[in-house]
Parts: sequence; C-alpha cells; structure tokens
Amino acid sequence: MSCDIINLYQFNFLIYMSTVTVYSTPSCHFCHMAKEFFTANNVQFTDFNVAEDNAKRQEMIAKSGQMGVPVIVIDNNLIVGFNKPKIVELLGIKE
Repeated sequence: MSCDIINLYQFNFLIYMSTVTVYSTPSCHFCHMAKEFFTANNVQFTDFNVAEDNAKRQEMIAKSGQMGVPVIVIDNNLIVGFNKPKIVELLGIKE
C-alpha cells in the first residue's frame, strides 16, 4: 500500500511540473477563469499581461495567429480560450 501512495505522489508531482503560460488581459473574464482554475488545482503558471507588454503580445500573436485572449500554452500545446476539458486532459487532472 505504501508503494501505491508513493507512486501516486510521484505521478501528481510529474503532472504539475508541466510548463504553463497564460497570455491574458486584466479585463478578460475567461482569463480570470483560467487562472483561477490553475490556482485551485495547484498548477503553477506564468502570466503575461499582453495589454501592457507589447513584446509578449507580439509573441502571443506569433504563436497563436490570434489577438484574442486567453492564449494558454501547456508544454508545447497551444490552447486559444479557456478550454477546460483540453486543459484537464493535458495536465492529467482528475475531477
């Protein structure tokens, strides 16, 4: 039984070591929802305010081909919008 607990712990540790980046704006409701979801699930993320940071806005547009937010990058997977099922799948979160 203790091996199962250790393996489960290691599995969860690996899940949350994903690199998560959020390109957002302060007035974006779906951006807030995405960041609240990550926080509630103990997922560390880097947030870039593209309303103020022109370089990050250009980076976001180059990656996504879009100006809409949020743009979420999980490892090398790009998501435009707050697509909770896709985020859950990519991070392996059990709901």
